Amino acid sequence: MKNLIIYSGGMDSTTLLYEYKDNIALAVNFNYGSKHNEREYEYAKYNCEKLNIPLLKINLDFMKYFKSHLLKDGGDIPEGYYTEENMKKTVVPFRNGIMLSVAVGLAESNGLKKVLIANHFGDHAIYPDCRSDFIKHFKKAAFYGTWENIEISAPYTNLTKREVALKGKKLGVDFSKTYSCYKGEKLHCGRCGTCVERLEALDGLKDDTKYKDTEYWKKVINRKT
Repeated sequence: MKNLIIYSGGMDSTTLLYEYKDNIALAVNFNYGSKHNEREYEYAKYNCEKLNIPLLKINLDFMKYFKSHLLKDGGDIPEGYYTEENMKKTVVPFRNGIMLSVAVGLAESNGLKKVLIANHFGDHAIYPDCRSDFIKHFKKAAFYGTWENIEISAPYTNLTKREVALKGKKLGVDFSKTYSCYKGEKLHCGRCGTCVERLEALDGLKDDTKYKDTEYWKKVINRKT
């Protein structure tokens, strides 16, 4: 069965891309106006070309009207661990719901039966549309809302970021060819929530990613524990 994958170019969706590469007919990258979309796309393009997987870029310009610090016209990206209260500022309302809706329509239009998405357990505390309950109900909506009963597959829903990282390493993923930083700068900042989570997940694993700061996350993790 050939699948469609929602592919950002980050470490989670890149791991998913490599795991299911033999059954992926189309990767879709969404530009919804975030500070890091353009950086992510560079790596999405690199990995899709490497695996010879077609990549479609779709602009969701209307999302500029949403309110989130993650968007280009939003406030500063907060620093610290994902579970801290200020990380809620990076929520883009119903982002996954919107992207999944488009992806389901694209899948049915292209004769594909399944849509892959790489949400994981670490996202659940902050992002409502990454949680297992959301995925469970969206699966039903996609199935009953399409002639071909399109399936949603979210195999990392109950995996931690560390487990995703370990899976990626086994698959031979070069995480330096992925992008995570919410600030969207050339180098990962090492201080925003997604950088902190990334550094924690990749701790002790070979990672050639260049960071501006590689020590801040250790202080944050110590505070958390």
